[in-house]
Amino acid sequence: MNTNDLNTALYEKIAAEQDKFRDWLKSQPPAEILNHAYEYTVREDIVMAMEELELTDAQAKALLDSPSPLADVYRYFEKLETGYMDVIRDSIENRADDVCRAQEELRSAPLYPHSAVYASEHGEMAQYNLSYQANSACKEAIEQAISAHYGENRLDTESAVKDVLKKFGPERVQFILANTIQHKNHDGRISQDNKAWAKTIPMPEDSGTSRHCAYLVVDGVNPGLTDLFTRQARKAFQEPEKGSVLQKLKQEPPAHKPAAPKKREPER
Repeated sequence: MNTNDLNTALYEKIAAEQDKFRDWLKSQPPAEILNHAYEYTVREDIVMAMEELELTDAQAKALLDSPSPLADVYRYFEKLETGYMDVIRDSIENRADDVCRAQEELRSAPLYPHSAVYASEHGEMAQYNLSYQANSACKEAIEQAISAHYGENRLDTESAVKDVLKKFGPERVQFILANTIQHKNHDGRISQDNKAWAKTIPMPEDSGTSRHCAYLVVDGVNPGLTDLFTRQARKAFQEPEKGSVLQKLKQEPPAHKPAAPKKREPER
């Protein structure tokens, strides 16, 4: 046989050996299948590599002489010290870094104030799309925070609001809540005070008819809980302003009153 025939014969023998191993594995109980999962995967990779690998005549003949060349190669591979776990660790860290960067990009994305039509006409669709992604994530975060902090017929509004504000900031949270309440204007579970507040928050030109704005409505929780969340959020929106004024007063040096003129002693 020529070199090509030898390699073909070796591939077919290895592939047949893997087919036999697969059939045996299928007949085993689940626990035994799991025990051999790594071995099966590596053997599959060996078969795949053999499809493109071209060994010398001597190499191909040496492996063909073995009754189980695939098992031989697997046992040899198993003894090697590879960088496989380093690759796994790098993959975990790199994926975590990618997620962190994506989350930070969403957090820091400016809130786009106009409609998609306006953005398209002014060449600002990239800013619009990034803002919309952040808005959608914020809406979901509000629903998740309310669900996570609700129990025994009580909502821990302070913790729920704090979680969301930490991730998305007051401007975006304010927008999502106001958009939600404006779309639920006829819902009696939303307080009149919150409805009046929501009308003061600027919205895109087409917010009443926009499909995107309709998607940004907090709908995954009871509107009464959204109302409680909004009330607490409005308090939190005002706190930084009060705090900044107080901080400014603390930092400013106290005003010094001009010294009173000394009284002149009467002449004797």
